Amino acid sequence: MTTLLALDTATEACSVALLHDGKVISHYEVIPRLHAQRLLPMIKDLLAEAGIALSAVDALAFGRGPGAFTGVRIAVGVVQGLAFALERPVLPVSTLATIAQRAYREHDAAQVAVAIDARMDEVYWGCYRMHEGEMQLAGIEAVLPPEQVSLPRDSAGDWFAAGTGWRYGERLSVQPSAADATLLPHAEDLLCLATYGWQRGEAVEADQAQPIYLRDNVATPKAVR
Repeated sequence: MTTLLALDTATEACSVALLHDGKVISHYEVIPRLHAQRLLPMIKDLLAEAGIALSAVDALAFGRGPGAFTGVRIAVGVVQGLAFALERPVLPVSTLATIAQRAYREHDAAQVAVAIDARMDEVYWGCYRMHEGEMQLAGIEAVLPPEQVSLPRDSAGDWFAAGTGWRYGERLSVQPSAADATLLPHAEDLLCLATYGWQRGEAVEADQAQPIYLRDNVATPKAVR
């Protein structure tokens, strides 16, 4: 069976998860500014709990952003270091998709509009729909002012609001059916998405483990499918 290790440090939360022998275990802490100190010990504790060595891992998944610049860089640096040492591939996973997957797991939400507070009076934004157990992006991920967010043009039905960006409240130009502004990415959900990616052959070499900040891109909403 495949053994996958997932880690995420893109927000205030720091978490790790392991798929081994068909079972998932995870550790999750909300520890702002302590990710660099805690991440490797959390991985060590997780492997000890599973009773396996790091060398048993087939691939490493990580939260590639968007999120806090420092946090995303910590995840990239650690996963690259481990992947190069182990000669294992990596699976980059969107932070926004991870939050959407958590909203499905905890709230049974089939359509999720994710907003993360991006500072500078902006939010990281992405809309996701459930498809056969996996949250999939509907449209694009972007960073933009709260007033400019929008649902996919073909949207219908109820949308669940997830993520810290929903603290902007009425400034967001979308009215969800329900919301949880406390949701942060959890490595357990990142691991779930990475498993789908692994099955599709989406793992890449360690040097391709790159952060996605979105501010490097022009955040102009485009037509969506």
